[in-house]
Amino acid sequence: MLRLLHTFSWQELLHHRWRNAAAVAAVMLGVALAFSVQLINASALSEFSQAVRSVNGQPDLELRAVRGSFDEALYARVANHPEVAAASPVLELGTYALGADGKRVALRVVGVDALVVARLAPALMPVPAADTARLALFIPGAVFLNAAAQQALAGQRLRLQSGLKLLDVQVAGSVAAGGAPLAVMDIGAAQELFSRTGQLSRIDLRLQAGSDRAAFIAALQLPATLTATEPGDDAQRVSNLSRAYRVNLTVLALVALFTGAFLVFSVLSLSVAKRAQQFALLGVLGLTGRERLRLVLWESALLGIVGSVAGIALGTVLATLALRLLGGDLGGGYFSGVAPALQWDAGAALIYGLLGVAAALVGGWWPARAAQKLPPAQTLKGLGAPSAGGTPWRLSLLLIAAAGLLALTPPVFGIALGAYLSVGLLLVGGISALPWLIALLYDRIAPHVAQHLLPLLAVERARRVRGSAAVAVSGVVASLSLAVALTVMVASFRDSVTHWLDVVLPADVYVRTASNTAASDTVYFSPDFVQALAQVPGVARTGSLRVTQLLLDAGQPAVALIARDLQDPAASLPLVGEPLPVPAGQVAIYVSEPMVDLYGAQPGRVFAPLTEPFRALTHTGQAPTAINSGANATASKTNPRSEGPPRASDRPLVGQRSTQGDKRGGEQFFVAGVWRDYARQFGAIAMDQRDFERLTGDRRVNDLALWLAPGAAEPQVQQAVRALAQAQSPGAGELIEFASSSQIRASSLRIFDRSFAVTYWLQAVAIAIGLFGVAASFSAQVLARRKEFGLLAHLGLTRRQILTLVAGEGAAWTLAGALAGLGLGLAVSLVLVHVVNPQSFHWTMDLALPWPRLLALCAAVVLAGTVTAWLAGRAAAGRDAVLAVKEDW
Repeated sequence: MLRLLHTFSWQELLHHRWRNAAAVAAVMLGVALAFSVQLINASALSEFSQAVRSVNGQPDLELRAVRGSFDEALYARVANHPEVAAASPVLELGTYALGADGKRVALRVVGVDALVVARLAPALMPVPAADTARLALFIPGAVFLNAAAQQALAGQRLRLQSGLKLLDVQVAGSVAAGGAPLAVMDIGAAQELFSRTGQLSRIDLRLQAGSDRAAFIAALQLPATLTATEPGDDAQRVSNLSRAYRVNLTVLALVALFTGAFLVFSVLSLSVAKRAQQFALLGVLGLTGRERLRLVLWESALLGIVGSVAGIALGTVLATLALRLLGGDLGGGYFSGVAPALQWDAGAALIYGLLGVAAALVGGWWPARAAQKLPPAQTLKGLGAPSAGGTPWRLSLLLIAAAGLLALTPPVFGIALGAYLSVGLLLVGGISALPWLIALLYDRIAPHVAQHLLPLLAVERARRVRGSAAVAVSGVVASLSLAVALTVMVASFRDSVTHWLDVVLPADVYVRTASNTAASDTVYFSPDFVQALAQVPGVARTGSLRVTQLLLDAGQPAVALIARDLQDPAASLPLVGEPLPVPAGQVAIYVSEPMVDLYGAQPGRVFAPLTEPFRALTHTGQAPTAINSGANATASKTNPRSEGPPRASDRPLVGQRSTQGDKRGGEQFFVAGVWRDYARQFGAIAMDQRDFERLTGDRRVNDLALWLAPGAAEPQVQQAVRALAQAQSPGAGELIEFASSSQIRASSLRIFDRSFAVTYWLQAVAIAIGLFGVAASFSAQVLARRKEFGLLAHLGLTRRQILTLVAGEGAAWTLAGALAGLGLGLAVSLVLVHVVNPQSFHWTMDLALPWPRLLALCAAVVLAGTVTAWLAGRAAAGRDAVLAVKEDW
């Protein structure tokens, strides 16, 4: 009997090739998109992790600075600890390099001690070039480049940027480390070159065998400027950073698979209805109801297997092309600079293949149950047919209510699982209520078309066979609802980003020399330059901004600390609500929305995690003392080195309390407000620039805002600013970047649109799959209704009228589907906007409904469904339909 079931299943699959091809294509596309997204993200993340491991090596512990760097005096104490087998000091700097061709390339500079680095990070061990001395590493100004840096930078001489100065270095060899462009040099030479004498970024440690890490860290009594991390924390931070994006992209890719399940349901439901007498005959011949159930499930499994195998192959091809063309970025910006090779995963292929088969089996379950319950004797007499009744409306309401409750659940490990399940239940509950919706809609329309023959016939058929109509348009409803939800979500996000840009970009022109936060401590504007800039003709006033990074949690990406003028925070920041009054003696800070979720920085409370790092910064005097006073500012004009951080001899050692620190070390940071920041997913803290300078002494600036005087020409102002920079340092004029507020806004929105380009393609694929279902349904139905069309022809209807009738039925069915899809889509969009985005990305947005676009989308679906039905009806409106009536004579 099992062999008989297999034979019937294969024959059915081959006999109705075109109809089954639509279901196979749906499963194939769903599996292909989901599997390709998995391969792309896994390959990119693996490549990044390998690059991190090659640069950081595999120490047991890493002691890292919470902000910037720390005093190297700690190194001797740590290295001489009895539980430490090896200790490697490291100075990491983000900067830019100019090669012989003048191209400006972001470069990571790592200063190492060649005598110990090979034990902990062998990939950072410099390898001198063939024509270079063996001890070239210790030559001041000698750098060793990795493969990415060698490819991006031409020539044997480079210039590295520090502030607005260009420092000459010589390429002396290479290193094996992978990843983004990297330069390695002797740590002493790096400290001297970048005026970081006596400072380190991290210390890599290898402990003695059997050492207790927790007890060792406690015994060190590390200052608050340092945090102890595991060697894999860097890769974990990037994994956390991109996780929400990867999960959401995978869920979107599974939309096509979800729609494919409805298409399988549609195809098999109509197949069972068409073959009712065949199943009845098999039942009379001895095939039990359970065996008929298994027969239909075998058909759905075969559809799933064929679609999954094809989907895995297509997904591999798509992933290969995407990695080659997009570099594994997919518009998210998380893996910039990483060009990974495809890493095929058999386990993932098996999982997504099984998902495809499972989707097909789920889609085939209800048609299989209909075949199982078929009464053989009555069906052979034409008195029995599979029930077309819909799911009871009470069950639909129960599913929708459960979806509402799931939307209120918190995220699980940072993933909005409850919200995703809520979306699924909303769709299932809404689609199961389609028969009720169709009856409700056309019971009210029917009286208005009673005097018109063709509309009456179309509406009456939709009313009488609403179960079949619901089956036919279920795929369209699923795909359209998700397309509507994504359209609303993207429009809401874009509208919120536009309003956010209006607040954060008030000036006419913006000036910067570093485009990424990683280089903010190395590439900056000096206070002298900022003061001179205010005197440039055509500049009415200036504003400045200082950005640095704080590593508050070793398992999370660094938080951005932004110092700017906040005398009027409501006008300077896109606050959520009104700013709170600051208690006397406390420092006001304004946190972005992710800080509330990730660090509990509630408005109206003191944010304790910020107190200790600032107290330690004050006590160590880590800030550049050369710009702390007017005398030092004057000295910086005559001594180029004085713009950078101080020498170790100029600063108190770690743990030593300065007199100034005793006065300022007890500040408490009061959360005076929460603001929206769509640029930093894992948190930012804004504070007034005067408070920042008072607490740290750091007067460096990363970004400048210029308000032009009336009548001033922007090109002339730019030329004057470049000339000012050139006068302070040769070549500095070419290191400055200008952008107007309109240019930044246009560029930001262009990046936004590129980031969501993948979602537009997924929407199109899902809707195309749904229309495949409509085509398959109408093709099967018009072929089964040849006698009906023949009878209508005998009664006097012309071929054109029959085609109009079929097109009207398609319009009626897809209109109901479009209305259901629109309503469901709006409900799902509420979950996406108010639950998924806050739980996944930790920011909120205002709901925006782009009605013209939504109505155009629904109209396009109705039009496409009407045309599809008309094309399918052409095959049933010819001579064969008239002759088919003779079968009953």
